[in-house]
Amino acid sequence: MTYSETLDFLFSKLPMYQRIGSAAYKADLSNTIAICKALGNPQKQFKSVHIAGTNGKGSVAHILSSVLQKSGYKTGLYTSPHYKDFRERIKIDGKKIPKNEVVEFVDRHQSKFEKNEPSFFEWTVGLAFNYFVKEKVDIAILETGLGGRLDSTNVATPLVSVITNIGFDHMQFLGDTLKKIATEKAGIIKKNIPVVIGERQKAIEAVFTAKAKEKQSEIFFAADNNWPDYETDLAGSFQQKNIKTSLQTIEIIRKFEFNISEQNIVDGLANVSKNTGFQGRWQVLSNNPLTICDSGHNKEGLHEILTEISKIPHRKLHFVLGVVSDKNIHEILALLPTDATYYFCAAKIPRALAASELKAKAEKFALKGLVFKSVQSAFFAAKASASKKDLIFVGGSTFVVAETI
Repeated sequence: MTYSETLDFLFSKLPMYQRIGSAAYKADLSNTIAICKALGNPQKQFKSVHIAGTNGKGSVAHILSSVLQKSGYKTGLYTSPHYKDFRERIKIDGKKIPKNEVVEFVDRHQSKFEKNEPSFFEWTVGLAFNYFVKEKVDIAILETGLGGRLDSTNVATPLVSVITNIGFDHMQFLGDTLKKIATEKAGIIKKNIPVVIGERQKAIEAVFTAKAKEKQSEIFFAADNNWPDYETDLAGSFQQKNIKTSLQTIEIIRKFEFNISEQNIVDGLANVSKNTGFQGRWQVLSNNPLTICDSGHNKEGLHEILTEISKIPHRKLHFVLGVVSDKNIHEILALLPTDATYYFCAAKIPRALAASELKAKAEKFALKGLVFKSVQSAFFAAKASASKKDLIFVGGSTFVVAETI
């Protein structure tokens, strides 16, 4: 197969949660275990850090990767979803997996894996683990895709587990209360493996402490410590929580004979985007007028975004908005400012909520705007309408951001 044909196989013939939703979700690790066994159990052949959480896990993953790279370690990075290029999901030292590696892996293992009908995510986890072993990484940073306990990445045994925070997201799979969701995320805590919790949330703190006690795992709450202030290329004050989580994690990684100096931390934090290709979080697209996108898409993420928007002087807010259909739309819409102009759109995925339906729901919250046939047409309309002193924001969905950056 060519690279294009390989992607067609992965995207079209295999279920992919990010595109079609619950039909692709498998609450079972048996496929991943079988895939890893067929590959010689690569998950046991490299050191790793495992990260779960509702918000911030991607930022923490990229921060850790950047610092480790600056420390001279060959660093694998597995994240999801991707924005433009499938290969964004699998990197070593900030460089995407080569196309030929993707093609060869699928060609070699297609007949072997097909009897289990693996999901898109199960395929990509196998590909990532196999690639990291082949390239002999010193360490890999693994971000969960959804949840924790039953996420395909949870077959790895890391040096340290990290849970950034807990919010209401993917409730149809993880549960309808914070405690239920926290319990699923806490499923990445393993016996005698230290765990870092990014934030203290009183309602669910006991979930993590109980699981850590059960697993005889030392637990660290990153927010409890006074960390130095570091300059970073990551915009948005919400990144300070992610930096603290990363610094606590680095302290633990150091105990495993990883030589990470203070200067490595300074350089790593100052160049996260450059070192890792990180994008999509409070990313400035242009300055005249100021145009920003962010992939935050749940209640907690949108709250952080709106806090940042309120800090920026602007005459009028132009909001390019698109969402997926399986989110708690009303909870999100209730947060949005009524004095903004909205450009309702839908990303090019089956999961996207139709722009006309989004507008109808938004009107119930006094949000006003027009419907556009695509993300690009909505974005162009916002740019055409905005004055130099206005602010354009693009968000509501990772997939809307992906069609803009």
